[in-house]
Amino acid sequence: MIKTPRIRILCIDDHPIVRDGLISIVNLQPDMEIVGAAGSGAEGLSMFRDINPDITLVDLRLRDTTGFDLIRNILELSPSARTIVLTSFEGDVDIERALAAGARGYVVKGMVREELLHAIRAVHAGKQHVPSAVAAKLVDHLASEKLTQRELDVLKEVARGKRNKEIGATLSIAEDTVKMHVKNILMKLGVNDRTEAVTNALRRGIIHLN
Repeated sequence: MIKTPRIRILCIDDHPIVRDGLISIVNLQPDMEIVGAAGSGAEGLSMFRDINPDITLVDLRLRDTTGFDLIRNILELSPSARTIVLTSFEGDVDIERALAAGARGYVVKGMVREELLHAIRAVHAGKQHVPSAVAAKLVDHLASEKLTQRELDVLKEVARGKRNKEIGATLSIAEDTVKMHVKNILMKLGVNDRTEAVTNALRRGIIHLN
């Protein structure tokens, strides 16, 4: 009887406790194994090149890059690579950007371990896997109007606590133009004030504070 090869998995996450936890969970399964664990994007990309895993688990926030860029870099090396995002970020914009970058699955840390194992098996079988709770977040904002790049620039400065005049100076635009952008931001996000706009944007993954 021919033994079916295990699913070979590379984990890229900058938190050692997460990597150790994944190794413990995955290596207990009869059909999969962790063959590499990296703590940075550069190390992960190098290991991917050497190991050529069946599945790569990628966190969205790494100390030297973003998961979005890492996924794109992996796909440049191997267009058929199968990546799954495993992250604590669950905003609809983060999810949308990850899938657009080429991720085949998206699992939020804190979900039951069976969800991750199911995602690994599904993506390895050639399917895309997005848990229903994650997909619902995308559907909720499907019709939402996207912020322009300039509106994003303004919103990031608002999140840093700057007033309109300071934002105008930073972005080299008139204060009245800043006011117009802020008005459009509030309307598009469906909020009433600047504080609510920042809270909404951070929750959805529209912006991130460094």
